[in-house]
Amino acid sequence: MTITISERGQMVIPAVIRKKYKIKAQTKVELLDTGKEIVIVPIPKASLRQSRGILKGVNVKDLIAARREERRYEHKD
Repeated sequence: MTITISERGQMVIPAVIRKKYKIKAQTKVELLDTGKEIVIVPIPKASLRQSRGILKGVNVKDLIAARREERRYEHKD
């Protein structure tokens, strides 16, 4: 499918695609730049709700320690 970008940088996602991927008004999408193409990924509302609170109880020191451990593992190769 080919679409045209407006002078204001807007585009219209065809109805067939919107229905297939359940994209409605106020649906959030993410634009991914792969370096060769742009990919539009719809973000379901449920995924945002499910991620709420996943970092509860995790502090910055724990994250830094985990990343240091990952780096040690990466440099072994």
